[in-house]
Amino acid sequence: MNPDPEIVASLSKSVKTANMGIVAHYYMDVELQSILNAVGGDRVAIADSLAMGDAAVRMVESGDVKAIACLGVDFMAESVQAILGRAGYGHIPVYRLDTRSIGCSLAESAERPAYRAWLQKRSREENPNGLLHVVYINTSLETKATASSTVPTITCTSSNVVKTMLQASAQQPGIRILYGPDTYMGENLVTFFDGICNSSEWSDEKIAEELHPSHNNETLRRLRDSIDVFPNGNCVVHHMFGSDVVENVRQNYSDAYVTAHLEVPGEMFEIAMEKSMVGMGTVGSTSDILKFISKKVSEAASSPSVTGRKRLKFILGTEAGMITSIVKSVQGILDLSKNSVEAEIIFPVATEAITAVDESDSAGLSIVPGVSGGEGCSTAGGCATCPFMKMNDIDKLSDVVEMVGSDSSHISLEKHLPPRRLHGKTLNGVSATELGVQPIIYMRQFMKESTIPDELMAKAQACSAS
Repeated sequence: MNPDPEIVASLSKSVKTANMGIVAHYYMDVELQSILNAVGGDRVAIADSLAMGDAAVRMVESGDVKAIACLGVDFMAESVQAILGRAGYGHIPVYRLDTRSIGCSLAESAERPAYRAWLQKRSREENPNGLLHVVYINTSLETKATASSTVPTITCTSSNVVKTMLQASAQQPGIRILYGPDTYMGENLVTFFDGICNSSEWSDEKIAEELHPSHNNETLRRLRDSIDVFPNGNCVVHHMFGSDVVENVRQNYSDAYVTAHLEVPGEMFEIAMEKSMVGMGTVGSTSDILKFISKKVSEAASSPSVTGRKRLKFILGTEAGMITSIVKSVQGILDLSKNSVEAEIIFPVATEAITAVDESDSAGLSIVPGVSGGEGCSTAGGCATCPFMKMNDIDKLSDVVEMVGSDSSHISLEKHLPPRRLHGKTLNGVSATELGVQPIIYMRQFMKESTIPDELMAKAQACSAS
């Protein structure tokens, strides 16, 4: 958590010399995130996949940034490049840190023939009230393009997927919603709506006030029953949060707050959902988890003094890289507090997948996620870290920044550009790139105007029957 000052100073100088911006996902490892946080300024942003693109646009608009380094997986670099292009900055290159493919098990599950076949089959079935495909943003432009050419499609994030489904069913009651590729998230969304419908805590008035003004228990049941989830897609990291982890949480951490990303298996989601009903947990996106933990710590820090030290426990039900942003936020809150409050972040992972560290060098952390030296931490290792995200490291970042700064390695830099699988291609006579970007545009219009565009809903309604 306390990076080497020489590394920070060197990277800061190189970034400034190269006139570069850096956008990184929350799931980068602790060391790399700490260095980026220390560099700071308006040329570094750590965010979720959609916000990375927005941050890149801001960097270009506010300064003389001539290139962007994207620290994530391939579809994120694709998305950042596409968002820059739509904003009129297509000439700004986006560079990945590795010349090899930086994959994603979830995104790749939607690139297989099974996903296309699922969409095609559903589009040929009778859908009396229309058909809309809600595809997770964490997919490639190729997936979005193929989907758009098959069924009416809008992207979603884990932060707005619930709002998207609520709004679609409000604008077109009874509409059938296809959701993919994340099977766990889709099933969890059904569980979420089912939990509300079966809870005495959620009256029609509360649903209208807290979820959507056009909904009540009856309409939520119709929405729940209209959701069709792709059955074969998941993230290898979130797949680790299964029954063994949940049993450990239930037996040993009954007093802890429980957070769970929408992508985790149903067992983990259900315990977080149960906790959320009584204010002891949250389910949602990475940013939702960060906000929840920060809010609870802030409330405890501002409450009247208590005798002794007050310790809050939080189960972190998502990729371990989130710990950096969480610790940064929590430390900022506690530094301003005079109360004796502590926050404990609990990783529900295998005990052999953590490393003891010197507390004097770790901002008070006695352990960090990942085994010593990074050895053996794989998709089967139970350490809740993404092996693909970890293909990004400080040495590779420094190399890319130096190549851009030297302005003499164009051939080498070309290997770091995002995949161009759609370049020059058309689908049904329409540019594949435009088809890939269109679902993102629909989502952005929805986020801005709080209604799903009429153009898209008309297409959805037209899919009323085969």
